[in-house]
Amino acid sequence: MADVRGLEDHASFVLSAFGDEMDDDVDTQLDVLGELDIRYLEMRTAWGKKSADLDDREIERLATACRKRSMGVSCIGSRIGKSPITEPLEATLAELGRILDLAERLDTKLVRIFSFRPPAGREAEHVDESLARLKALAEVAGARGVVLVMENETGTVGDIPERCRTLLQGVDSPSLRFVWDIGNFPHRGVERAVDRGWPLLGRYVAHVQVKDTRLADRAMTVAGAGDGQALELLGKLRDAGYRGFLALEPHLGDRAEGMKRAARALRSLMGDAGCTES
Repeated sequence: MADVRGLEDHASFVLSAFGDEMDDDVDTQLDVLGELDIRYLEMRTAWGKKSADLDDREIERLATACRKRSMGVSCIGSRIGKSPITEPLEATLAELGRILDLAERLDTKLVRIFSFRPPAGREAEHVDESLARLKALAEVAGARGVVLVMENETGTVGDIPERCRTLLQGVDSPSLRFVWDIGNFPHRGVERAVDRGWPLLGRYVAHVQVKDTRLADRAMTVAGAGDGQALELLGKLRDAGYRGFLALEPHLGDRAEGMKRAARALRSLMGDAGCTES
């Protein structure tokens, strides 16, 4: 996983991509990744099934497909914490257990989660409840040697930089870090997200998801064509010595072709930022 501290002269970036953005079929996902010279899969769904819903036979089939192509898995893109914050936590903990089994089988130490959905417009009222839930999840993951990375998803408690920092600082666990989704802050309406958010969140960043969003119409774009300050974020990561994944999640709608455009745009932006792809 990424460690952004104390490595100022040794930053490097590894590309991965959400397979289900390209196709439902895992073999097709991996074929497209091979064409793009990307060696890691960001695993969210396989054959149209969410990660926690895969049975043991499907998990083995997935692991075998990755192994045959010498593909790694960068992170499990789970739906943990995307549920209403008013629902009992027990079902979420049970699902997390299944996700941690999957992470172990696919040899990854990162699991993407969210900070729970409060009633609309009442995010600030539910910080304490979100924090308590995230602490419980981090304790379970830590006992299994897995790091949970919390995404800044619109409509969850942690959807603006200040609340994200409050949650991460409050949990105060190496088993809960931050995944900075470039497009999500502008989708929430946050302007100049890196200028505003990096001083608060930079020390917690352990993963990056790459899409971009225009503030004017909330339309999603390739990295650098929206208002997520993608170039500025890459520069901050480079200067901080980030060593980790940039996971392509373009949401462009044209599947494999959209992923190819997104990969070209990201690599061009990385060149502009002086970032080295590993």
